Amino acid sequence: MKKPKWVVEKEQAKRKEASETVWLFGLHAVRDALANPAREKLRLIVTKNAADKLAEAIAASGITPEVVDPRKFKAPIDPQSVHQGAALEVKPLNWGRLSDVAIASDDRPQRLILLDRVTDPHNVGAILRSAEVFGALAVIGTRHHSAPETGALAKTASGALERQPYLRERNLADTITALQNMGYLVLGMDGEAEHTIEQALEGKRDMPIALVLGAEGPGLRQKTKETVDQLVKINFAGAFGSLNVSNAAAVALYASLPQSAQS
Repeated sequence: MKKPKWVVEKEQAKRKEASETVWLFGLHAVRDALANPAREKLRLIVTKNAADKLAEAIAASGITPEVVDPRKFKAPIDPQSVHQGAALEVKPLNWGRLSDVAIASDDRPQRLILLDRVTDPHNVGAILRSAEVFGALAVIGTRHHSAPETGALAKTASGALERQPYLRERNLADTITALQNMGYLVLGMDGEAEHTIEQALEGKRDMPIALVLGAEGPGLRQKTKETVDQLVKINFAGAFGSLNVSNAAAVALYASLPQSAQS
C-alpha cells in the first residue's frame, strides 16, 4: 500500500533533521560547545594557536582536533567569518518540549521570550545572551521564519547557546495558547500599545510571564496580537523611542522581573 503524501513528507523531514549539522566558529563559541556534555561533537578544525588556547577544553571533550596551517583553514564556513582559528562541527542541540522548559526547576521567576519572525541570527544570539543574564527559562522561535542554530548565532551568543534553551516551535499562536493554559500571562510588545509593561504587571509580577517580540519594522503579526493576553510597550523618556529587537528584549525582560530580582 502506498504511503500518504503527508507521511512521506514527514519521514523525509525527520531524515533531513537527523542528518543536519552546524559549524560553530570562534574561540568562545567553540570552547563552550566543547565543554557542553549535551552537545554532540563531530569534527574540530583548529590552528596551532587556537589549539593552544583551547587545550583544556579539547582535552576534556575527548575529541581529536585537526590542526591546520592558518593559510589552509578550509572549514566549510563563510570565508568572511571571524573564526579565530577554530571551527567545530556539531549536531543541533535538543532542548526537549515546550513543557520541559516552561516550568522552572528552581526558585527564579518564570520568564520566557517568544520571537515572532525574528530571522537575524545576530539579534537572536544577543537575545540569548540577555535571556541568560536575566534568568529567562527559554527563548522560543518558530521552525520557519526564524533564525536557525548557526555559527553566526552561536558566536553572537558568546556561549549562551550552549546553556540557554532555544526552542523552535511549529506554530507561534498555538505555543502562546499552550503557555496560557500553563498559567502564563503572555504580553506582546507593541510600540502602539496603550499600557507599559509596568502598568500591565502591577500586582502580577509573581506570575509566569512570556514576552513576545516581533521583527524590526513589521513587528508582531496580527494573529499574534489577537492571541496574546495584552499588548504593552516600553516606557521611553522622550516623545519617541525605538530600540533594536535584542535591546528591547533585554529591557522588557528586566522590566518584567519582580522588584526583588531587579535589585
